[in-house]
Amino acid sequence: MTDSIIRVRDNEIAHIVLNRPAFFNAFDLTMMDSMARHMIELAADENVRGVIISGEGKAFCAGGDLKWVTDFEKGPEAAFHILAAAYHQMVLEIRRMNKPVIAAVNGVAAGGGFSLALACDFRVMAESAIFRQAYTSNGLSIDGGGTFSLPRLVGLARALEIVAMDLPITSEKALAWGLVTRVVRDGTAVEEALKMAHDLSSISLHSFGLSKQLLTDSFNCTFESQIEKERQGICSCAIHADGQEGMKAFCEKRKPVYFK
Repeated sequence: MTDSIIRVRDNEIAHIVLNRPAFFNAFDLTMMDSMARHMIELAADENVRGVIISGEGKAFCAGGDLKWVTDFEKGPEAAFHILAAAYHQMVLEIRRMNKPVIAAVNGVAAGGGFSLALACDFRVMAESAIFRQAYTSNGLSIDGGGTFSLPRLVGLARALEIVAMDLPITSEKALAWGLVTRVVRDGTAVEEALKMAHDLSSISLHSFGLSKQLLTDSFNCTFESQIEKERQGICSCAIHADGQEGMKAFCEKRKPVYFK
């Protein structure tokens, strides 16, 4: 049986490949459980300084496998309840890990694949790739953290437009709307994402992780509580080895070295 998730390493960068190309890398429960487990392990692995997620074949990810859902012996409600639990664990790990996670969108990203891409910190999108919200066209509501990420990236009005019309979003439009970090030539999304990950591997993961958490949580905080979290964060950085190195390097007018 072929593994539905392939995990490889390029020095300090982990590459996760969604591997159900015959189904456009749509998620069934086995695949989602595996994906969640890999994210948990990578978040805890101190030797990993960046993660890339891509899809095998023509698609990035077509979302949940609706055939698996409709064939589930306990019914579609139970299927989504179980599938969403694993999916949400995966997304939480992505949003909480203190290392950059980059989606290499090599092809169509629809439904849960769209939400997965949006959950990542950065998105490198191939020119011919397409985003598609897809949920509402199938009579479903958006899942996988999409309702959190989408309005924060494009604003509420545009998010509602995407929900209501569900039109394909080209790479050009995705870049203009702020949905992706960069658009690259077809066939180079993984290569460019890997290059970005290696470029980011020299940053302080402690500083990045705290800043990522502060930004993610900022929409749910009052101004007073947010700036108190900022004070706690910068104090934590000041006593961390990375903070000590960064400040010392600044005073010595040299480039800091965070990863030895």
